Amino acid sequence: MNRLRTTKQSLFSFFPRVTLGLFMLLLCDRLIDLCAIWDPGVFLPAAGWKRASDIARRRLNEAETLSSVQEAQLERLEAARPRRPGSRERGPMLRMARQQPPPWVHAAVLFCLLSLSGAIEIPMDLSQPPTITKQSVKDHIVDPRDNILIECEAKGNPAPSFHWTRNSKFFNIAKDPRVSMRRRSGTLVIDFRSGGRPEDYEGEYQCFARNKFGTALSNRIRLQVSKSPLWPKENLDPVVVQEGAPLTLQCNPPPGLPSPVIFWMSSSMEPITQDKRVSQGHNGDLYFSNVMLQDTQTDYSCNARFHFTHTIQQKNAFTLRVLTTRGVAERTPSFMYPQGTASSQMVLRGMDLLLECIASGVPTPDIAWYKKGGDLPSDKAKFENFNKALRITNVSEEDSGEYFCLASNKMGSIRHTISVRVKAAPYWLDEPKNLILAPGEDGRLVCRANGNPKPTVQWMVNGEPLQSAPRNPNREVAGDTIIFRDTQISSRAVYQCNTSNEHGYLLANAFVSVLDVPPRMLSPRNQLIRVILYNRTRLDCPFFGSPIPTLRWFKNGQGSNLDGGNYHVYENGSLEIEMIRKEDQGIYTCVATNILGKAENQVRLEVKDPTRIFRMPEDQVAKRGTTVQLECRVKHDPSLKLTVAWLKDDEPLYIGNRMKKEDDSLTIFGVAERDQGSYTCIASTELDQDLAKAYLTVLADQATPTNRLAALPKGRPDRPRDLELTDLAERSVRLTWIPGDDNNSPITDYVVQFEEDQFQPGVWHDHSKFPGSVNSAVLQLSPYVNYQFRVIAINEVGSSHPSLPSERYRTSGAPPESNPADVKGEGTRKNNMEITWTPMNATSAFGPNLRYIVKWRRRETRETWNNVTVWGSRYVVGQTPVYVPYEIRVQAENDFGKGPEPNTVIGYSGEDLPSAPRRFRVRQPNLETINLEWDHPEHPNGILIGYTLKYVAFNGTKLGKQMVENFSPNQTKFTMQRADPVSRYRFTLSARTQVGSGEAVTEESPAPPNEAPPTSPPTTVGATGAVSSTDAPAPAATTEATTVPTIPSVAPTTVATTTAATTTTTAATTTTERPPTTTSGTKMPESAPDRQSIWNVTVLPNSKWANITWKHNFGPGTDFVVEYIDSNHTKKTVPVKAQAQPIQLTDLYPGMTYTLRVYSRDNEGISSTVITFMTSTAYTNNQADIATQGWFIGLMCAIALLVLILLVVCFIKRSRGGKYPVREKKDVPLGPEDPKEEDGSFDYSDEDNKPLQGSQTSLDGTIKQQESDDSLVDYGEGGEGQFNEDGSFIGQYTVKKDKEETEGNESSEATSPVNAIYSLA
Repeated sequence: MNRLRTTKQSLFSFFPRVTLGLFMLLLCDRLIDLCAIWDPGVFLPAAGWKRASDIARRRLNEAETLSSVQEAQLERLEAARPRRPGSRERGPMLRMARQQPPPWVHAAVLFCLLSLSGAIEIPMDLSQPPTITKQSVKDHIVDPRDNILIECEAKGNPAPSFHWTRNSKFFNIAKDPRVSMRRRSGTLVIDFRSGGRPEDYEGEYQCFARNKFGTALSNRIRLQVSKSPLWPKENLDPVVVQEGAPLTLQCNPPPGLPSPVIFWMSSSMEPITQDKRVSQGHNGDLYFSNVMLQDTQTDYSCNARFHFTHTIQQKNAFTLRVLTTRGVAERTPSFMYPQGTASSQMVLRGMDLLLECIASGVPTPDIAWYKKGGDLPSDKAKFENFNKALRITNVSEEDSGEYFCLASNKMGSIRHTISVRVKAAPYWLDEPKNLILAPGEDGRLVCRANGNPKPTVQWMVNGEPLQSAPRNPNREVAGDTIIFRDTQISSRAVYQCNTSNEHGYLLANAFVSVLDVPPRMLSPRNQLIRVILYNRTRLDCPFFGSPIPTLRWFKNGQGSNLDGGNYHVYENGSLEIEMIRKEDQGIYTCVATNILGKAENQVRLEVKDPTRIFRMPEDQVAKRGTTVQLECRVKHDPSLKLTVAWLKDDEPLYIGNRMKKEDDSLTIFGVAERDQGSYTCIASTELDQDLAKAYLTVLADQATPTNRLAALPKGRPDRPRDLELTDLAERSVRLTWIPGDDNNSPITDYVVQFEEDQFQPGVWHDHSKFPGSVNSAVLQLSPYVNYQFRVIAINEVGSSHPSLPSERYRTSGAPPESNPADVKGEGTRKNNMEITWTPMNATSAFGPNLRYIVKWRRRETRETWNNVTVWGSRYVVGQTPVYVPYEIRVQAENDFGKGPEPNTVIGYSGEDLPSAPRRFRVRQPNLETINLEWDHPEHPNGILIGYTLKYVAFNGTKLGKQMVENFSPNQTKFTMQRADPVSRYRFTLSARTQVGSGEAVTEESPAPPNEAPPTSPPTTVGATGAVSSTDAPAPAATTEATTVPTIPSVAPTTVATTTAATTTTTAATTTTERPPTTTSGTKMPESAPDRQSIWNVTVLPNSKWANITWKHNFGPGTDFVVEYIDSNHTKKTVPVKAQAQPIQLTDLYPGMTYTLRVYSRDNEGISSTVITFMTSTAYTNNQADIATQGWFIGLMCAIALLVLILLVVCFIKRSRGGKYPVREKKDVPLGPEDPKEEDGSFDYSDEDNKPLQGSQTSLDGTIKQQESDDSLVDYGEGGEGQFNEDGSFIGQYTVKKDKEETEGNESSEATSPVNAIYSLA
């Protein structure tokens, strides 16, 4: 309702080309004044009609006088709530007691506003069809004692003439001397001063207003005469009833028009006390749920009050006689109204639904209401008559359904179901509006209504059905729409749309006017509008023209069209200013233009300071007879007249001879007990007002003053208010505020916050903190910031809500005085460097268009600086070498100049995979330990974060479980404790940067004393797993690996080979020839792309599983999905959490081909290249395949020839006699301490039970005796040795050596061809 105070000044702003009829303006003026009187918190009760009207008229020249400040203050004005002493209320008006205006006032105001906003008006000096402006209601009930008045008024140019119909027939006024029509109006007056019966004129009337451009119709007005019949005389016997029984006293009032208001009283005119046991029903009957003996103490009379006659008729009184018993039996509830368990009720949309349930029982039942399948509409439902009635206001279709009332007491419960059906009289969806067109323009009239049942639509033109009207080729009817094309002057007429169903009808007039008019202004010229600072206001510029003009606004006669920012232009041409500031003061010009010309008008806007009480009255405790002074110091705009008034307990204060009122205080001399209460100071001007309240407590002489605040509860402080900026300087400003109520806990601190609208609009930052004893502070400001401040009060309970923001203040600009912080240079890829910094905020920008000058150069070359200007907070330098240092500088700059010279920061370009560690050395000082040493990589390509060592034990083709060790970047040595002194170890060492592991170098531990050193060179395994060899062999005891980086091939390669060892036995040495290291897998070596990608997908398959690894440049925490498809086109996916590599795919089928890809879980479009791999066949037997090969047969033949030659040599040696070298069947080299080593021979030994010098040990380190089972080395040739996934041996023996000891120099080893073959194999 607060907005109604400013409605009259903004009524022109609803539609373009609208001007208001004088009669509507006067009507709304009275209605708005009436609402202002009733609206709580608007005016004083004593203000009366004149006060409300004066204030409402002053609002005509200001739009939206309630600013956000005042609206927030109004929330605090609750006069109905008890106020503690010292409380303070702020707002433009003082709240009254919470009286609500009658509903008809709201309805009338709403009708007024809708009427004004719904009609398009043409200036009265232009030709136009008639328009009905006033008419009586559809159901017109009149008092038979007065003359009958049926209203009908209309406007038009030329002025319309009027005639009436009665009951659809022409009503000849001239023939009835009692009937007359008012001059220049169609209002009928029926005079009964000379006699006549009003009932003779009952019927249905309709008014017609006509001029040469058309005819407008009023509603069909049903005239009825009010009736208030007398109550029939009757003699009523006493009503005898048993105590505890239910009773209904029927009223049965005589039918009246309108229906009378019923109430019950005694014959002595005392009201009947009602409660949940005794109450009056909606039909007027009086219900007793159970009769008690006390009900006989009075009689009961039904009374009917008739509205028009203002008379009350009383029915003869009922007398009760109650029969008492020794005890009243308790009864379960039963319904007195309505009867039965179910009923139904129909209600029209928009009306009130009243459901009623009255029950009897002992004890008295309680009533509860429910809706089946849902809840009661809490915003519209309310309970009446002690919960016996449920009223739902403004019913809509969703309120239909089943409701039930539940009556219960301790004996039981019953319920009654009421089925509610909601019907609807027609209501508008699109009401036809007046159509104003220029010649040749197109337009349409739309008439859409809804109802239940669906209403029918009938079109009429000038009061006649459209079907019987002359045909118009420019008009086309399409159901509820009439379309006009290429309209001409002859198309002018008034159209009526009548939509109706069984529950009512709607009738609307809409004219079609064809005009060719240049723009014209409809409001007075050079208006003066005064508004309060920080308020929102709207400047209206009503105009008219045909064709419809366009409207633009300008300020002070210059500049561009005002729209955007603090200004908003509505479609109707009104200019709204969101928050008025001092600089908004000036002259505003509105210009309306169409093809026929233009028109303009000016509005002068003056901005006034708000009225504020800066020294409030305080709560006081005074002794009787002392003097009390209440302060009320006010600050206001000096151009406005200030009035200060005082209230006591919210009533106007009478200033007697004991009181003295001054401009800034109220003094009470000789305080008495009657002076105790609340005192309110109201400071007001013609534009706004402010108020503050304090409480005065008066003590008797003997009483000791006490602090009445001590017992009151403490709370958070109220928010500060009325922020004001003064002492505006280039780098400082003084902020002053008025403290809010501390709510019984002293304010300890104030926090001042600021917000700026350039970098972070809407975000508040702490500026400074001040003690609670101050309410004004000087704030230091930064250049070129559009500041807005607010204040938060703090006490021991907590913080207040922030105050409403102050006005904005922009400081002047300057060059930056600092540069951005946290400048860094880091590579995101191997060929770039990303320079980042923390952007400067609004308080350090110091000027518009803040930007950054970024400079960089190579540190070691000292080349010239590269530079670029950046508006963001990062810049990427491309095409950089791998991990080289750069010097970086970032300098701030704005339109006023550059900041100070920046500091130089060292950054590095992107890292890459490191090269292999240098000089990888493996030493074995004894059988228990192995020492590893290495040097740092020659090209780290970044910051080394560590080394990764992988090693595995092997014995021939038998491999143990692979072990992994990680070392710090500074560690270059490692000592390993051997678990198996027989087996050898293969070591793979690689360095790591933040990008990943680089090239790896592979080396093996030295051969045991009974093995010859390897003849193959050490191998270096690159980062992709490729194998390469060096050219030079390494010594037997110590090996050094020379790293040779392997260049990966472009296309994916698949390598699947089987390592086999071939041992050759001669008379002098034993040499083991090693083929290249076995590699089985699929990999995709690719270079890292510039954008987010997945590359280098590597697959290491076995028969039933495969290990998958890949590389990517996603951020940490990225999840992936591995997708693979077998030969049967079965697709499977495996989700992979971040940093979970390698991934093992299980349940694969041996010998099957798979396709595989890896993609991002968040974006499936980012995927690796699809690769193909095949799992190995389980338990393959390579010997069977080799035996069928031609090359193998040729090799065997060569071996047989060689054996034959050796036999011949041995035979010749033996025949000559003497000593000759002999070696055991097993490869056992002689130790350096052997005295026979010089000539390579020794004598035969007869020590059968001693183990051979070179006897092998098993992998677990135990010595095998001659009688024991064969070692793994014994079976290392000829048969396939395989290990399963956990490293256990699953091979089978294929060829077994002859382990019997040969004796004497007649050994068969030299002579037996079989043994010789075993030795060579």
